[in-house]
Amino acid sequence: MVEVERVRYSDTSEREKIRAMIKARKEKEQNAEVENATVQCPECGSRNLVQDYERAELVCSECGLVVDAEFVDEGPEWRAFDHDQRMKRSRVGAPMTYTIHDKGLSTMIDWRNRDSYGKSISSKNRAQLYRLRKWQRRIRVSNATERNLAFALSELDRMASALGLPRTVRETAAVVYRKAVDKNLIRGRSIEGVAAAALYAACRQCSVPRTLDEIGEVSRVSRKEIGRTYRFISRELSLKLMPTSPIDYVPRFCSGLNLKGEVQSKGVEILRQASEKELTSGRGPTGVAAAAIYIASILCGERRTQREVADVAGVTEVTIRNRYKELAEELDIEIIL
Repeated sequence: MVEVERVRYSDTSEREKIRAMIKARKEKEQNAEVENATVQCPECGSRNLVQDYERAELVCSECGLVVDAEFVDEGPEWRAFDHDQRMKRSRVGAPMTYTIHDKGLSTMIDWRNRDSYGKSISSKNRAQLYRLRKWQRRIRVSNATERNLAFALSELDRMASALGLPRTVRETAAVVYRKAVDKNLIRGRSIEGVAAAALYAACRQCSVPRTLDEIGEVSRVSRKEIGRTYRFISRELSLKLMPTSPIDYVPRFCSGLNLKGEVQSKGVEILRQASEKELTSGRGPTGVAAAAIYIASILCGERRTQREVADVAGVTEVTIRNRYKELAEELDIEIIL
């Protein structure tokens, strides 16, 4: 009798589980239908929907149909007219970032001796606040791995600032370095060398190329060490990086030479023609890019000397001379010096 009751009990529990699963699946399908309906205009089928926050309406930009009305504004309830007001009224912290060893999720006691209302802290409590601030700094870095990360990421930020690299490159470099730490690739190598190699890899991933010589100038290790470490971590982390294109260097070199957009476009056009005829393969991308810019500056009437182009590109005048002669001969470009 007891066994029969147990079997019945188990059957009913399984039925309830199955019913719950079917109910959850139906709710999921209904939610998906609602989401698709709101994403697409029911009148013309367009997906170009604009949110009008003043009227709390969702409007189709193609036919003007009001798809949804009185929707909830998920933004802040306050308004700000400049950066200072936005920072004062915001009640949230900075976004998560990989460029800080704790990803920016830990708290920090401010150096100003003021409370949350902006009032000055009394001299009696300042000693206690000083001690709290000191211990807060100490406990943020708890073990050797975090200490390694803190030093390496600060070194990465220093080098990226010296090279004027954007935020995306810094985040990518920090992710590459963290992967190297997780795979224990740092052992037996200098932290500066691995950080410089991670930055070089991030520059190539984000199509913001910098040469090994440029990274070697701002780092504390040699160019040879950076190249060796880069090859090692790219092999171990399976980084699929394509060879650097000379076209990626053109905007930076033109900006350094104060050339107009017309010269830049002409240089890119010359490089595309050269790559179609396979003139760029087997040659340094900086030298080919410098030669294309030199030719484009002459053709557009904004002549720059080989010495000026060589200084900006970081190559010799002989390299520019050899490359521009090759390009001019193969592409049938007539240059009047």
